[in-house]
Amino acid sequence: MSVKIRMRRMGAKRKPFYRIVVADSRMPRDGRFIEEVGYYNPVSEPKELKLDEDKIFEWLKKGAQPSDTVRSLLSSAGLMKKLHESKFNK
Repeated sequence: MSVKIRMRRMGAKRKPFYRIVVADSRMPRDGRFIEEVGYYNPVSEPKELKLDEDKIFEWLKKGAQPSDTVRSLLSSAGLMKKLHESKFNK
């Protein structure tokens, strides 16, 4: 089973809101997921991004792969840098 960290679209037409979830890669985009680890609201001003760092680190260490979009959000939040540093400090 391949596990991905990806975005799940919610909200109304033209007012997207995304939950960042951990899901089996075989499940559809808005289908069943394992755990919710954050959310992203691109419509609000300023854009809202809330991440549960502990849960994300735990899943990344277990081998979950973030999607390209989630990887860029994690990088903008500075989490990819923290993860990279923690790997080399052990």
